Amino acid sequence: MSLTPEASPPEALAEPTRRVGAGWVGAFSLAWVGMYVGLYGAIQILLPMQTEALAPADKEAALALVLGAGAAFSLVANPLFGALSDRTTSRWGRRVPWIVVGTVGGALSLGVLAAAGTIAVVVVGWCLVQTLLNASYAALSASVPDQVPPDQRGTAAGYVGLALIVGVAVGTGLAVLGGSTAAGYLACAAFMLVATVPYLLLRRDTALDRAHRAPWSWAGFLRGFWIDPRRYPDFGWGWLTRFLINLGNSIALLYLFFYLKDAVGVPDPETGVLIATGVDLAAMLVAVVLTGMWSDRVGRRRVFVLAGGTLMAIASFMIAFWPTWTGVLVAAAVLGLGFGAYTSVDFALLTQVLPSSTDRAKDLGVLNIASSLPQVIAPAVAAPIVTGLGGYPVLYGVAGVVGLAGAVLVYRIKSVP
Repeated sequence: MSLTPEASPPEALAEPTRRVGAGWVGAFSLAWVGMYVGLYGAIQILLPMQTEALAPADKEAALALVLGAGAAFSLVANPLFGALSDRTTSRWGRRVPWIVVGTVGGALSLGVLAAAGTIAVVVVGWCLVQTLLNASYAALSASVPDQVPPDQRGTAAGYVGLALIVGVAVGTGLAVLGGSTAAGYLACAAFMLVATVPYLLLRRDTALDRAHRAPWSWAGFLRGFWIDPRRYPDFGWGWLTRFLINLGNSIALLYLFFYLKDAVGVPDPETGVLIATGVDLAAMLVAVVLTGMWSDRVGRRRVFVLAGGTLMAIASFMIAFWPTWTGVLVAAAVLGLGFGAYTSVDFALLTQVLPSSTDRAKDLGVLNIASSLPQVIAPAVAAPIVTGLGGYPVLYGVAGVVGLAGAVLVYRIKSVP
């Protein structure tokens, strides 16, 4: 018996069937580029330079404090803004208002960092950036299950991965070419604002009527952080896989700036990071979009996650045992291929194990904790290793083992091939 109109889900909650076109993909990808510029211009170059200038004797601990505090705020911000957007009944849609809040607020927060003169202000500024940009992150992430049919999500995820490549490249370039940390922050903020405008003008976001809005309570929100893996085992395994792969990657990248300066002996580590990032991004470019499309074509996700995670682990092992500039460049290429394959399919896979259409953004926010929690844990793991428990070889060996474990566990997911 067919469903009556009353029993059918509203358009905002229905599984999308209309394929997205090139205009939507372009504007959506550009919005992601802008957000990544705001994040990675700071993470790759500006925050290490700023913390070294403000606390030269304790630069590792200072950077770990800044990044760890910001990541801790993002743990709550992403699912919180996701849950709020799930319940937003604005005539502009559920996601667009939070993209505006995140982009404008994130740009202003980068301005706080530009003016920071102490480590304490840097901590506050970075926590604001992480909190507000997670409003954009949550809303943009939910736009994929909202608007992209399942058989096109690998391609869409590939373009998100491509946006990461471009965002890291542009953010790193603006940070280096700005001439100072303050100018670098302001340049990243301006780019982020401009890049988001085309997506906002598309107005493709579907509004949710009040009758279908889930009730809000803080108790319910806090309970929503726990999604029972016994009831939703594939969601649980997907979370663990993402957590371990991202933890290995976070440990590996945390001290790259200092590794190039102190272990490899690169005389200009800022330029070294820029070159290594360029090699990494070029390799990612080869893998990211083609892998997503390939995954859609063959209808398989897990094998690409396994392959990508394994290559990322191999890159960490190479850095551990080949501490030369040549070794860094080769490892950067391998990491780029692995991360490109992984990131272009992981997101598509996870959109297919979400428990409920009414809480897409919140559930994606819980999954995104598996990306941000490693940024909190990585400094606690990495700092003692670098300063006294074996140094950089042990650090990168640990990163490789952790990431490889995550890659293997993807095959515990059964509902997605």
